[in-house]
Amino acid sequence: MDIEQIVREVVEQIRKKKNVPQEIILDVPLLEEGLVYSREKVVGVKEPTDSATIAEAQKITPARIGIGRAGTRMRTKSYLDFQLDHAAAQDAVKKEVSEQFLEKLAIPILKTKAQSLSEYLMNLDSGRVLCDESVHWLQQHSEKGKQVQIIISDGLSTTGIEENVPNLLSALEQGLKMKNISMEKPIFIKRSRVWVQDHVASIVNCDLVISLIGERPGLATSKSVSAYLIYKPTKDSVEADRTVISNIHKGGVQPLEAGAYLSDMIADILIKKVSGVKYTQTKE
Repeated sequence: MDIEQIVREVVEQIRKKKNVPQEIILDVPLLEEGLVYSREKVVGVKEPTDSATIAEAQKITPARIGIGRAGTRMRTKSYLDFQLDHAAAQDAVKKEVSEQFLEKLAIPILKTKAQSLSEYLMNLDSGRVLCDESVHWLQQHSEKGKQVQIIISDGLSTTGIEENVPNLLSALEQGLKMKNISMEKPIFIKRSRVWVQDHVASIVNCDLVISLIGERPGLATSKSVSAYLIYKPTKDSVEADRTVISNIHKGGVQPLEAGAYLSDMIADILIKKVSGVKYTQTKE
């Protein structure tokens, strides 16, 4: 169900509630009406014993709690909220990062072997390797032997990338500069997955790669980003070799705060020369 259909369902609910004739609603353009659908949380439980506690719990979590029910089904508002979140999650996966955003980011744009969104979603390996043209570009234009290479990947949430990367990248770069850690210019890789960092590292010969990648969207948020860090990746690297910080968005770890934290972590990993599970064990 798309947004337009959802809006029309909301209008239909309003018409029924106010007993407005159908022909009147159809004659009024939606945009000129300035219809605004409220996402304010409400306690939907009928005659709750402790409404205040439910309302307080709703403030501290995006989980769908205390929404009540109508017979065996969701209430209409809960159903519309669910459909809006579902539509936003699908948009985050299916749409591409806008050209305007990439122009403002002003960094090199590379591609993987995934030729289409369908191939990217169905063939995981296609998003883990650069295409031949991007390999050639990186070989010709990158400075080799830096300490850190930053990769930005659209992943499964282009919305998350557009929402968080400007502040996150700025804070991360500033933190690394203050620590005198050398880094190659960040690159954006379209339709890429986390493991593409292994391929990139084999070309630029850096000590550490950090990938800022759009997270798989859920129904709580579709705008989240994760950061994956790996020290000296090779063709034999596995998931346990990577350190991940997830849930970076305005409702989770704030992008500016995450950038500062990641720069501290990178400095520590470069000193200890390990990442992933082995890095965690150095703190025990």
